[in-house]
Order: sequence, then structure tokens, then C-alpha cells
Amino acid sequence: MPTNITIRDIPDEVYAKIKKQADLHHRSINSEVIVYLKKLVQSNRRDPDQVITRAKRLKQKAKGTLSMDEIQQAIDQGRP
Repeated sequence: MPTNITIRDIPDEVYAKIKKQADLHHRSINSEVIVYLKKLVQSNRRDPDQVITRAKRLKQKAKGTLSMDEIQQAIDQGRP
């Protein structure tokens, strides 16, 4: 069931941009805002905790260290 919310004190320039986009898409301002909210909620943004966990796993997999000489040799050989 849909829920209603009220948004106050929207800056004039933000409202003008939303209104312009709504007009371009032949939508009401309300419908345009709903589209924006859906896109924001459904975006592919990653959860920071998942990113950190994955980075730690990759670090464990890589193990070992490289000396500055080894890094420079890899650069000189054209390896990324």
C-alpha cells in the first residue's frame, strides 16, 4: 500500500530542475520524484561492509609482500 510523505523547504533551484525533468518526461512532479527515489533505492551501490570484507579476502589470497625493487622491475617490464 502506498505511503504519503511531505517534503518541505526544497531549494528553488532543486524544485525547478525536478519540474523541468517532469515536464520533459510528461510526468507530474510527484511521479518524477517517485522515479528518482526508486532509482536511488534500487541503485547498484555496494554495501561498504561487503566491500571491506571482499578486500580483506583478496588481501589474504594475495599474501606476501613485494620489495620496492620488485615493484620497480614490474613497472619497467610494462606490467600493470
